[in-house]
Amino acid sequence: MPPNQPPSKIPEYSREFFDPDDLKLCDEFLSTGRVIRPVEDRDALNQIQTRITTAACEYLNLSVPEDATQFLNSIHQRIKIEELNSFRLHVIQKLNSSPTLRPSYFKLARRAIETLVGNELTFQRRLNLSIQLPQDDSSLLEAHADVWSGDSPYEVVLWVPLVDCFRTKSMYLASVETDREVQSKLNQFESSEAIYQAIAHDAPFLNVPFGNFVIFSQNIIHGNRVNEESESRWSINARFKSVLSPYCDKKHAEFFEPISLRPATRLGLDYRLPGGTHE
Repeated sequence: MPPNQPPSKIPEYSREFFDPDDLKLCDEFLSTGRVIRPVEDRDALNQIQTRITTAACEYLNLSVPEDATQFLNSIHQRIKIEELNSFRLHVIQKLNSSPTLRPSYFKLARRAIETLVGNELTFQRRLNLSIQLPQDDSSLLEAHADVWSGDSPYEVVLWVPLVDCFRTKSMYLASVETDREVQSKLNQFESSEAIYQAIAHDAPFLNVPFGNFVIFSQNIIHGNRVNEESESRWSINARFKSVLSPYCDKKHAEFFEPISLRPATRLGLDYRLPGGTHE
């Protein structure tokens, strides 16, 4: 199989072990590198959006609005680009300080993550928050794959918008075919912009309305561009991987924290052979 080319579907010898809906999800993920689905717990998403809106209003010394989505969409009317980083840090610190945040975030896509990754999971310790104001070129994530900078190829990213994300207000993701072609000759490109230009014809911006999530492979080239829409983008993301799959620079207990080890695995990890039998 060529480098970076995932199988197009689950192999025949194991398909009958999968539920039909799970098979469909797996085949889509393998063929496109991502899936977009409605969140599995809308109340949890609404609570996260409310926490973020409350933290933003605290920073701006405002009352919490009734319409959180409209408030977030229009945040560029209240915050200047030069204030954006300190504003974002305040909001993400408040968000990550909540002990219920990560369990609530996991609820947004639990079944999909367990289907695609496994049911013994390790989860990024702190969630990331992205705010991209219209016409702001200071918050760009250039064309990249996370594995180039120390992430494990066994990770997936759960990306959740807090407003409707579309066109340049969203992220782009290369097709698996174009990604394979470009990554096979990556040393020929002199810049991230050159990489983007090489994939731009086949790296669509994802249309993800509020109330949906994306799970994507961070092995595939992705990023964002200047937001040319009239609204601000808000999104959160975090990584998941199987506890027992290989790690790279981002280690267990440093960047990740196990959340669903099963009893048999705990017993296996704790087991030591009786004294003298291994000598």
